[in-house]
Amino acid sequence: MMAKVTLRNLAAHKIRLVLTAVAVILGVAFVAGTLIFTDSMNRQFDDMFSRIGQSVAVSVRTTDEGGGGRPVPASVVESVKNVEGTENVVGNVTGFAGVLGRDGEMAGPPAEQGVPKLGVNWADDTGFTMTSGRAPRGPAEVALDAATARDAGFGVGDTVQVVTSGPVQRMTVVGLIDTGDLMGASVTAFDTATAQKLLLRPGYFTDLQMESAGPSESELRDRVAAVLPGGFEAITGEQLREETKSEVAQIMGFFRTFMLVFALISVFVGAFIIFNTFSMLVAQRTRELALLRAIGAARPQVTRAVLGEAVAVGVVGSTLGLAAGAGLALALQGVAGMDAALVFTPTPVIWSYAVGIVVTVVSAYFPARRAAKIPPVAAMRDDVALPQRSLRIRVALGSLLAAAGAALIAAGLAGSGNGAVALVGGGAFAVFIGVTMLAPLISVPVVTVLGAPFARLLGAPGRLARRNALRNPRRTAATAAALMIGLALITVVNVLGSTMRTSIEQQIENQFGADYLVQAAGGGISGASVGSDVPATLEKVPGVEDATAIYGGQATFGGEEVQYVAGDAAAVVQAGRLETVAGKAEFGSDGFLVGEGAAKERGWTVGAQVPIRFPDGKTATLRVAGIYAENDLVGGHVLDPRVYLAHTVKPQIGLVVVNAADAGAATTEAIEGALAAYPNLEVSDQAALKDRARGQVDSMVTALTTLLMMSVIIAAVGVVNTLALSVIERTREIGLLRAIGLGRRQLRRMIRVESIVIAVFGAVLGIGIGVAFGAALQNALSDQGLTVLSVPVVTLCVYVAVAAVIGGLAALWPAWRAGRMDVLKAISTE
Repeated sequence: MMAKVTLRNLAAHKIRLVLTAVAVILGVAFVAGTLIFTDSMNRQFDDMFSRIGQSVAVSVRTTDEGGGGRPVPASVVESVKNVEGTENVVGNVTGFAGVLGRDGEMAGPPAEQGVPKLGVNWADDTGFTMTSGRAPRGPAEVALDAATARDAGFGVGDTVQVVTSGPVQRMTVVGLIDTGDLMGASVTAFDTATAQKLLLRPGYFTDLQMESAGPSESELRDRVAAVLPGGFEAITGEQLREETKSEVAQIMGFFRTFMLVFALISVFVGAFIIFNTFSMLVAQRTRELALLRAIGAARPQVTRAVLGEAVAVGVVGSTLGLAAGAGLALALQGVAGMDAALVFTPTPVIWSYAVGIVVTVVSAYFPARRAAKIPPVAAMRDDVALPQRSLRIRVALGSLLAAAGAALIAAGLAGSGNGAVALVGGGAFAVFIGVTMLAPLISVPVVTVLGAPFARLLGAPGRLARRNALRNPRRTAATAAALMIGLALITVVNVLGSTMRTSIEQQIENQFGADYLVQAAGGGISGASVGSDVPATLEKVPGVEDATAIYGGQATFGGEEVQYVAGDAAAVVQAGRLETVAGKAEFGSDGFLVGEGAAKERGWTVGAQVPIRFPDGKTATLRVAGIYAENDLVGGHVLDPRVYLAHTVKPQIGLVVVNAADAGAATTEAIEGALAAYPNLEVSDQAALKDRARGQVDSMVTALTTLLMMSVIIAAVGVVNTLALSVIERTREIGLLRAIGLGRRQLRRMIRVESIVIAVFGAVLGIGIGVAFGAALQNALSDQGLTVLSVPVVTLCVYVAVAAVIGGLAALWPAWRAGRMDVLKAISTE
């Protein structure tokens, strides 16, 4: 019998349950879309790895010790070729290379997106397929990956401008390559000699690969390792493939975790809506449920009936969410530039239904329990209502959770590592739950204040709207809580973004002392560097006093692998406005400079002898010549460029600092003109550096805010649902109001104002929590560059206004429906 009751109730409340299912659909879509997309990408990479490198038996590369990056000289290639059992020994050359489109811009995704632009030497066993044309031969020929060529409008026979670290090279496209879709990366292939000249150094390779003429991979690896000089290692092809797969799996794992965090936020917000909806449905059906109890239905049967409705909503929402997730995965593939077919595994299906059904049932459990507790005698009363518990227990528990959460956050911010992150996350979750439990208490004074202007300006509709919002604090709080969570997280992101912008601008003002900075677009992200002849070119520009190359390297200092910069000491001191706190800012014959923090951490003082191992496998002992105050732009270690060049086969200029007699518009234009042959280089003064930093931070904030907007959309659905159910619940009351003279417009205005007040209450509460969390994070991260707390007041005020608009829009359908009610029928409603 109870199954029939469940089905009848589902049929009777279709619209309400559909609105509830929307919350499930959106949350599940995020989960399913993320899982389907990552599964599809993993399958695509597995297919690609099955084609690339399968014939490789052994690979020779630099060891990780000393920072890596040591190229393999041709002499090692000859030694390996003489090892018994080796076959088809191939030297690979890789580096940065791209092509200019017909519009003069770099073809392919912008460097800031982190998508690599690879330059390689073409070999028959690259794993890539030549789809048309032939392999490049000679210094004037190049092959492009088919996707980049298609996007840029190039084909075989076209002349293109190729960009590497040096001046632009004009070359002829002789072939198009199918790369297997390397995450949108563009590939430019040269013959080996040209690749060595442009990307590395003549006579050197990035690594070696070979096939086996009979021996097993492990046996051949041991034979090859026996002839290798120090600083190189031989690994089996299986190890190489597994390492590559592991690296990709790690990246995909991070992406999956990142996206699932936002999915779970959406699901968490949706749980509030589901709870609120079922609470209202149970409250409206109190007499009906009491009648069921009166005719013999047991408490467990009533509970199961309500939970049965929840299961049905969860199943429908999960099914539609899974379908929507497939569409989201397709959209993500489009953004990533992939056109492979989607892969459907059991994982997203299982998790979609698990998340959708479990969250729905858990959210509906407490309303279902309350429904079962309705006494049968309640069916004989006209004013029957569900009993409301006292707020005392709720306030006590909410206060305890909020205090415990704050303590966990404080402990996490004081610590470090993954454990600290877990503490902060757990504390934030506890604070959210605590504030949500306290929200009914908070809502009374806040809603009273927020509703006051409407009461004064709109008269009776405004006063009625405020009273309606205050009538049931629990419902108002539950409706606002969903919006609170989304806006709290968005506020944290915006506060941290504003803090990052302000802190970076202050760092640039305090720590950038040069007139101009010249660097490759995308910097280290793209793998590009500044050409070795750029400093000399710049020094010839009228008005330029000096142009100093600053190199970037990696080495092991006293047993710890670190990043360092190398450049003329006086130029680095001026460009970074370094403040010397001990010793002198001079290298001398065997010195280097170190930041105050690094010196304290390692116990170094002026004069300390530090062994440094470089990527070429050699070790040098250098003296701490000077210690400077912390400087985020320069970093913690500065070496003499002569030391860097002595241990580097292919020097990489990270940037060039330029000082001019008059850093005006004329000089800027002259510098840019001199670098016309280097289209990948950017010229920046202090203002341009600030603009670029702001742009990068704004892009990050926009991306995160967009992802978090899903939770706000779900919250808006919750407002619609609550108002729609509230209108049904107050049918008789609305009829009486209309009967005593309240017009349709006034009625609709009343409902809209009620919705706006609830939405603004959620926004104010969420923004307040977000600002507090943002301030706490800034304080904890102040030693990592976030030195100035900046609250984007204007942006947050805009969010409050947006919340008001969301509230107004959410009320359109419920208000329209209320205005269409027949007065007599409404009054006669029981």
